Amino acid sequence: MQPTGRKAADSHRDGRLYSFRAAHAALFSGVSGFSAEHLLDIAVENPLTPLKGAASAALKELAVGFLSEEERVLELSAALVIAIGLNVYLLLGGADYGGGVWDLFASGNRAGRQRDLIAHSIGPIWEANHVWLIVVIVVLFTGFPAAFARIMTFLHIPLLLMLLGIVARGSAFAFRSHETRASFRRWWGNVFAVASLLTPVLLGTIVGAIASGRLRAGRVDSLAVFFDSWLGLFPLSVGLFALVMVAFLAAVYLCVEAQGTDLEDDFRKRSLISGLLLGAVAAEVLIAASFEASEVVTDLTRTRWSWALHSVTAVVAIACLWALWSRRYRVGRALAAIQVTLILWGWALSQYPHLIKPDLSLYDVAAPRLTLQLMLAVLAAGSVILLPSLYYLFRVFHKVGGPPDRLTG
Repeated sequence: MQPTGRKAADSHRDGRLYSFRAAHAALFSGVSGFSAEHLLDIAVENPLTPLKGAASAALKELAVGFLSEEERVLELSAALVIAIGLNVYLLLGGADYGGGVWDLFASGNRAGRQRDLIAHSIGPIWEANHVWLIVVIVVLFTGFPAAFARIMTFLHIPLLLMLLGIVARGSAFAFRSHETRASFRRWWGNVFAVASLLTPVLLGTIVGAIASGRLRAGRVDSLAVFFDSWLGLFPLSVGLFALVMVAFLAAVYLCVEAQGTDLEDDFRKRSLISGLLLGAVAAEVLIAASFEASEVVTDLTRTRWSWALHSVTAVVAIACLWALWSRRYRVGRALAAIQVTLILWGWALSQYPHLIKPDLSLYDVAAPRLTLQLMLAVLAAGSVILLPSLYYLFRVFHKVGGPPDRLTG
């Protein structure tokens, strides 16, 4: 049923035929309010232009249906790599940001020793944790270039600020470690702490903007690109949630590092407070979503599996607080990691199959099959070197497989 006279019916975008879009465009003209001719023009000339209503849903459903099983597996595998990379980065790099937050709020007679324990805990491995963020960016750029382009266009300001925060935080941490003058040590310590506080807020704001549907095609004007795409109640609420989450993770991890010392109660109190605050901020995020991004609430609660996942997350959160209260810190650390993982995957599953709400599905904007095959093959080969190396690094510094290497002074 290929229309005659349409040169683009045989055209390729990224090596994939779009003739099926043209072939079925006329089927939906009656229910969508679009003429078949208009649908055909969109499908052929600009297949990434978002449609509305039934036409959009129907064409996207057909697009997925016409993909081969191998293509769908490749595209889903690339998306899973992004989600897994974000998960690991949050558990490891996020906890480092949280350590910087507690560095800023160190107080009392033991403030100096609190900061020493944080630095000692972060110091040996903090640079290695950024490898996961690099993996996420490379896979997004290579595997889903259209999604990468839109994110970088609309969110270039928070992304730039986040990058500056990462650089400032790392530089300040290194300079403070080798500085002998007290005034300069305080200066670099303040830079480290403030950058640790702002960077996870920006990361969460970026995630909130992507989930909220603010990055819409056709809105490329100065207001949308510079401000409106991320300066909203919901994105900023997600940023605050990310900050509290990393602070909670860090406090729980530091309970293990401080166990058996007089700093134990300091971080136990912080972990319990931040754990309770995390639940309160989660409720605030849902309230903000109901005002600005109601589809997020719908996606989070649309199936019985969604409610089951949220129920399990709540049970794990309560169990984590109990473990911390009863001083079972290693159990609490495992439960905190599970809790954060469930939160992230709850969001990822609610997004599926979209990379960017409301119109960029991972099946619509994936790179050609050959590109995905090569990328995944390189990732698999690299992981053979990377994963054992990271395990060895953590093992050497007693982060896994042995007692914590802590200060006991």
